[in-house]
Amino acid sequence: MNPSRLLELDARLSAQLRVAERPGVLRTIAAILAHSGDSWFWWGGLALLWWRGDAFWKPWALTVLVSIIALALIVLPIKFLIRRRRPEGDWGALYRNTDPHSFPSGHAARAIFIAVLATGLGPSWLALLLWIWAPLVSLARVAMGVHYVSDVVAGGALGLLAGVIALQIW
Repeated sequence: MNPSRLLELDARLSAQLRVAERPGVLRTIAAILAHSGDSWFWWGGLALLWWRGDAFWKPWALTVLVSIIALALIVLPIKFLIRRRRPEGDWGALYRNTDPHSFPSGHAARAIFIAVLATGLGPSWLALLLWIWAPLVSLARVAMGVHYVSDVVAGGALGLLAGVIALQIW
């Protein structure tokens, strides 16, 4: 199959999963999940966990925070090298204005990356929750029209690879 046909298939599948323009509960849930992977949300939450956490959570929060910043330093250059435009749409104006490039999905990379880190460094209950959450964030990014399916698949693969490497380093 040639690359243009793959991109066409990717766009069609992504459009079928899209709920951004359909009011209702599914759209609301997708919007919440799509935002739950935002970097500022994780930076703030991890900073709060470091500040208020105990002897286990303080170093865990710092490790994850430093790791997701390092991941961003990998994802952003790839986005600006490939420069794939996001799907057309109105939802996610902040993402569209600050980062017009969609490939790979930083949210999918971050979500899977955090789940991998929790698997290796955190309690099992947290790893389980994050492994349920991470694919939902990725799917929500497509549903809200700010990514194509291939963006989140590539982002997830990148997050998985980076997470395994980070665990080897830590």
